[in-house]
Amino acid sequence: MSVAVLLNGFKRPHSLIEQYEAIKNQTYKDIEIFLWSNYDENAFNKYPSEIVRNCTAAFCNENLGVWARFTFALNIFTKYVCAIDDDTIPGKKWIEHCVNTIQTHKGLLGCRGVRMIDNTYTNYPICNYKSITRNEEIERVDIVGHSWFFERDWLRAYWAEAPNVPIKYGGEDMHFSYILQKHCGLYSYIPPQPESDPELWGSIDPSKYGEDMAATSRTSAGSIDANRYWNFILSQGYKLAKDQS
Repeated sequence: MSVAVLLNGFKRPHSLIEQYEAIKNQTYKDIEIFLWSNYDENAFNKYPSEIVRNCTAAFCNENLGVWARFTFALNIFTKYVCAIDDDTIPGKKWIEHCVNTIQTHKGLLGCRGVRMIDNTYTNYPICNYKSITRNEEIERVDIVGHSWFFERDWLRAYWAEAPNVPIKYGGEDMHFSYILQKHCGLYSYIPPQPESDPELWGSIDPSKYGEDMAATSRTSAGSIDANRYWNFILSQGYKLAKDQS
């Protein structure tokens, strides 16, 4: 079964080499590599040309935000797609791990999950939730982050509906979990990522790039958009894991 890995560029061209090598070193070998990049004037011409030539790449002359890569993904025709944030370096068994996990837990897979604990959602992402990253068992979650592994055909559900107001910098992760539950009856999961086996991790060193100043979570626009969209999906009846366990 073929898999496409969709890399995402914006302000971190320096991480692309490490990401590309991590994908080429995966134990799962039937992989195509795609690259979507939004525009940033300080990074746009700094992507390594030898890597770009070996990807199916698209560079936008504007910053269209975090949703745009899932539009570009419509050009992919593999069985599965794994979209990865530009701060995320997967362990070498991650793709194989996801292919195996989705056979038993059909749904959206990721390397970091959020499971809400109570109903205080007014200040997402600063709210009462449990973050799941180093789990021994498969965990159902409410939001998947940093890496999204899914069937390509589920993009039909993703774009079956979309926000009718501009939301560029957040909410795309919530939307995927929400829309798969609504239209397909599917849920979101984090495959086991035990401390003892970093090769199974979807992100081997989250703090290396994920806590720098390029992180969308550090921007007020990102927090505002995430908060608005989270409250929207709750108003539409999104069912949380805590209420269905």
